This record gives sequence, C-alpha cells and structure tokens, in this order.
Amino acid sequence: MAFVRELAEGVEVFRRSGEGQRRAFVLLHGVGSNAHSFDPLMQALPLSVEAIAWNAPGYGQSKPLAKESPAPRDYAAVLAAVMDRLGISRAVLVGHSLGSLFAASFAAHYPERVSALALLSPALGYRVSADEPLPPAVQQRIDELNTLGPEAFARKRAARLVADPVVTPHVLVAVERAMAAVHPQGYAQAVRALGAGDMLADLDRVSAPALVAVGSKDVITPPDNAKAARDALRGTAEYHEVTGSGHALPQEEPALVAKLLAAFIRENAHV
Repeated sequence: MAFVRELAEGVEVFRRSGEGQRRAFVLLHGVGSNAHSFDPLMQALPLSVEAIAWNAPGYGQSKPLAKESPAPRDYAAVLAAVMDRLGISRAVLVGHSLGSLFAASFAAHYPERVSALALLSPALGYRVSADEPLPPAVQQRIDELNTLGPEAFARKRAARLVADPVVTPHVLVAVERAMAAVHPQGYAQAVRALGAGDMLADLDRVSAPALVAVGSKDVITPPDNAKAARDALRGTAEYHEVTGSGHALPQEEPALVAKLLAAFIRENAHV
C-alpha cells in the first residue's frame, strides 16, 4: 500500500488516500517514534478513510520549532497549519504516547476541528512551568541521548516499550529503528513539551467523543494513566485495556487498534 510523502508548512507527512467517504485520520507519534511507527496501523485501517501520519517538528525531515522549550500547544498550532495546507477542516485525531498530549491540546484549543479523539498509551505530561527544571527522570532522556548518541540510546531503551520482545522481535526492531532516527534537537524539544504538558487540564475542555486504549503490560504509560485520561473527558469516552500489549500498542496490535477505531467511529457516525 503506497503512502504519499508531502511537505506541509515545513512538516513531513505521509498520506494514504481514502476510498469513498472523505474522513481523515491524523496520526501523531510518540517522543521516541516517527511517522513510520504508524505504518502497520495505517495499513490496517479501513480503506474508506484517509490516513495521515506526521513527523512532528524536529523529526524526520520536519523543521524543528523556533522555541527551545515548547509546550504541547505549540505543536497543536503547527498541526492546525498543516491541516490547513492539506485541506483538512476536521479530523479524527489519533495520538500515541506524547502524540496523545499533542492531540489533547489540539482538541482543547481547536474543538471545531476535531470530530473524534483517540488516545493510545497516553502520556499525561508533568505540568512543569517554563521557569522550572524538568523532573530528573525526564531530563535524563535528553542527557542520555546526547551522551550515548541515537543508536546506543535506542538499544538501551527500546525493549521497555514492547511487552515481549522475544515473541515479537519484529516490533522491537521497528521500535529501535525509529528511536535511533531521532534528532537530538527535535527530541529535546519534544521532551520539554512532555514536561510542560497537562493532558488532564486539556481533556477537561474536550467534549468530542473519545477512545482511550492502553496495553495491560505498558510500563511507560501504565493503565492508571489511561483511566485518568478517560475520567477527565467531558464527552462520550470508551476505555480499552489490551491484554498482553506493551507501550508500542499501535505496532504490537495494529489490527486490533484499527478494529477499535473503526467500531468507535461507526458507533459515533455523526462525527
């Protein structure tokens, strides 16, 4: 299945046109991932939907943000401009991990442009103000990348994202490959946005129907995170805990995630 690469407002996107109805799914990756981390999910989504995966600012061939220490709202503003350039007025936003934080911020600030929201393995953010240092465990991510370099950094961290690397070695390879491709500047900006983020406050402003899913073996953003996100939503909210999956949910269970998304949209057809 062919994905068309485009540049929109300096952001690299990969697009799969839909057949029939024009409903767009916009997929936002996590901090150690990239647009290609969604390849299995894009292939599994119904052919009737248009699917777009971005490389967030500072990832792939996308330009980094101007701010050294951005917040999720800065990424949301870029996403709005990207959607404008692509001619997408409303979309189903699908965020994974940090991408969920960006999706929630977008839904809070551009509610008229979100028909539905899907939060996969959601990262809640750390609510750090601009004049405060990051929590040590968060700052460590930036420091380790700078010290080890992307490839060694990926070898050290990738296995924690997968529930059982021995059973799904292809997923581990894909996760490690994506992590090894991060750019230090873009990664540091994204980690600082993770520090600044406050998903629960954003979700308190979101009334769009939403789906929240998490792997039962996710040790990065555990099920309690996902339950807190579900409880913060004001509108229709579904919660799914995927037995046996880890943090790399869209890569470990792409067919199941696609099925959940399709059923959710079908049941909320008005979106």
